[in-house]
Amino acid sequence: MSRRVSILLVLAVLAAFLGYALWKVFLAPSGLPPEGFARGNGRIEADLVDISTRLSGRIAEIAVQEGELVAQGDVLAVMDTTELEAQKMRAQAGVASAEAAVAVAKAGVTKAEANLALANSELTRAETLSERGVISRENLDIRRTEAQVAEAGLIAAQAEVRVRERAIDAEIANQREIEARIADSTLYAPQAGRILYRLTQPGEVLGNGGKVLTLVSLGNVYMEFFLPATQAPRVRLGDEARIVVDVRPDAAIPAIVSFVAPQAQFTPKQVETIAERESLMFRIRVRIPTHMVEARLAQIKTGVRGVAWVRLVGSDGSMPDWPQGLTPPVVKNLPAPLGNEPPAGDGSRK
Repeated sequence: MSRRVSILLVLAVLAAFLGYALWKVFLAPSGLPPEGFARGNGRIEADLVDISTRLSGRIAEIAVQEGELVAQGDVLAVMDTTELEAQKMRAQAGVASAEAAVAVAKAGVTKAEANLALANSELTRAETLSERGVISRENLDIRRTEAQVAEAGLIAAQAEVRVRERAIDAEIANQREIEARIADSTLYAPQAGRILYRLTQPGEVLGNGGKVLTLVSLGNVYMEFFLPATQAPRVRLGDEARIVVDVRPDAAIPAIVSFVAPQAQFTPKQVETIAERESLMFRIRVRIPTHMVEARLAQIKTGVRGVAWVRLVGSDGSMPDWPQGLTPPVVKNLPAPLGNEPPAGDGSRK
């Protein structure tokens, strides 16, 4: 082998080594991050929402399939309401009956008022005749008693009206309660998300709080990772962060530090190196802004693994600039699809 060939081989090996070193520092998820930066392994996550029944009953319809994207307010499932509809008709009849009873009670008030007017008239006439000595004192007392009885009858009739009106209120409240149960029999999406599991099928009977679906909420998409006690205090809430997922190592997703654990913990599963597992670690959460999630709602997939990067605050309060590998030209929205992994575990139905 000539001297020239040997030199070329040495240069090639040196160039490969330098290229690997640069990749290790700026792009690779392993290795030491640049000075003033910290990173941790994690995966794209979102909150899981159990869509459950408030009342026991039979499932009449499930309007969505697993993996389907739903918007806030979409109908997800409908419970059978045959029995509730019958109860509603009975409650409506009860309201009508109570209203009729009020009408009868009001007629009783009218009659009592007439009786009182007549009794007062008879009493006035009796008092005049008594002064002239035409009727006895006994007859005058009878007329006074009749007037008092008529007045008491009016008071009783008016009280009966109030009782009947309260009965209407009770029947209306019963009807509204049944209508609320009917309304609760239709299950709506509380927020935008993707259906993860269908936990039941039409025709099945569920008890109170029975789970029908599991929804992956896309209103709060984030990544959690862990930092050692020497770095976590230098991360502030609201600071900028970057997420680089494994399936798109060329794209840095802007994020915001939304949580820094106030208490340390030992050996979290997400930390892989022995040195870091032996240290106290703090859980950090970085959240992707909502407007960016909404812009690529149909492409968001939870469970995708990647690396979260944060900048560490210096002793003078300064922060380093993002390195080239973490500063894409313009990132206004999320990148293309982020994968198909489930949000937790191995993706099997539990």
